[in-house]
Amino acid sequence: MMKSLKYILTGVLFGIVMSKSEAISWYRIQEMFRFQSFHMFGIIGTAVLTGVIGVWLIKRFGYKDTEGSLIVFPVKEKGWRRYLFGGIIFGFGWVLTGACPGPIFVLLGQGYLLMIVVILGSLLGTYVYGIYRDRLPH
Repeated sequence: MMKSLKYILTGVLFGIVMSKSEAISWYRIQEMFRFQSFHMFGIIGTAVLTGVIGVWLIKRFGYKDTEGSLIVFPVKEKGWRRYLFGGIIFGFGWVLTGACPGPIFVLLGQGYLLMIVVILGSLLGTYVYGIYRDRLPH
């Protein structure tokens, strides 16, 4: 139970940060796509920089996961098509819903019950991808 509690508290903290930074605001997202404000680019840039530093630290010091196994980053095959098409699909979802996956749960937590439809749609999309994964170019 205590192990689960730290993940729940981390999620709550993530939700508070997303809310207070206005990263879940449809207006902020619209400003970003129209290149009218640096706000969201700053948040995304900070997240990318944090991820780069985190991965570097994991590789440098050989951190282990919660089960004690060494964290390994598998080498991915080179290619641009999957990133282009995946990014386009992700972008369409972002534009249609006004939120990317993290903020969807924050918005649901704030009482926007319509986000249940978005969550179900994303789960359905993931399921359909799993069915057709072997037939798609990777």
